[in-house]
Amino acid sequence: MACKASYVTQRIDAFRIMVTPFSLPEPSSTYLREERMSGPLCWSNPPTLNPSSGTGHVEKLGGLDSYVTGSPDSKLAVLLVSDIFGFEAPNLRKLADKVAAAGFFVVVPDFLNKDPYVPEDANRPLPVWIKDHGPDKAFEDAKPVLEALKSKGVSAIGAVGFCWGAKVVVELAKHALIQAAVLCHPSFVTVDDIKKVKVPISILGAEIDGMSPPELVTHFEEVLTANGVKSHVKIFPKVSHGWTVRYNGEDKAACKSAEEAHQDLLDWFLKHVKGVTLSAGVFLALHEDFRPAPLFALLSAIASPLLKRGETRMYMRSNLCE
Repeated sequence: MACKASYVTQRIDAFRIMVTPFSLPEPSSTYLREERMSGPLCWSNPPTLNPSSGTGHVEKLGGLDSYVTGSPDSKLAVLLVSDIFGFEAPNLRKLADKVAAAGFFVVVPDFLNKDPYVPEDANRPLPVWIKDHGPDKAFEDAKPVLEALKSKGVSAIGAVGFCWGAKVVVELAKHALIQAAVLCHPSFVTVDDIKKVKVPISILGAEIDGMSPPELVTHFEEVLTANGVKSHVKIFPKVSHGWTVRYNGEDKAACKSAEEAHQDLLDWFLKHVKGVTLSAGVFLALHEDFRPAPLFALLSAIASPLLKRGETRMYMRSNLCE
């Protein structure tokens, strides 16, 4: 069930959050219990931002500072839309680098314009901060970024949004401005949004999540199936909102869940942006867009028997706990 009005009031124990002008799901009882125990999930375990993190670099793209990684000659791109903590989060950039290693040109724009949410700032709590950072504005800001990618020769684009960023990505999917979408522990996404999705979409939800509780994510799946939209919906057990990018690197179970989600989103983009997925425990794609590849011939020889056997999954090399 979603609450709609010129503003939405959500009560969570002592918290009273005013959000405008979009709608958000009502919190589940599971979420309320979790909130009492650990505090607001939406901003739990905030990252330590590092502007120099990642193997890529920052450049202007579509008018926004953007972390870019991967071959600029690739015709295939993936857009990562951050959560409320912004594009300098090390885990987010690490994921961008891994997706880039699969052959995509990856872009992580600063949709927050150097103004990520700071939980310690008592003068600017989330209800105040978010008034300056509505996902609707980020959706508009994303359009020049997509156009800039196309001007570079990119022919297909996927997008993944985390928490706040998922609302931005679902808007892109509703307007078919991308070829494929992934929503990770989405916030503010409604059933009405899902009804209007026009491209293949994967939704990765958490068992403990009041912004998108399991029952809502299941409803999303039912709507997508009824509408004939290609979709993949998965609820990860024993994880909380934000687990894909705000995991504890010293927690092996948390790393394993994050790695599984990363593999799922990579598979989705390989299938629906590139069109094929391969497996050999290595990053490999039989396509000119994935150059430079000095070991192309050797890897092709390794992959051919696997393809004949019908093994069509390519595995992401992840070492999140190292």
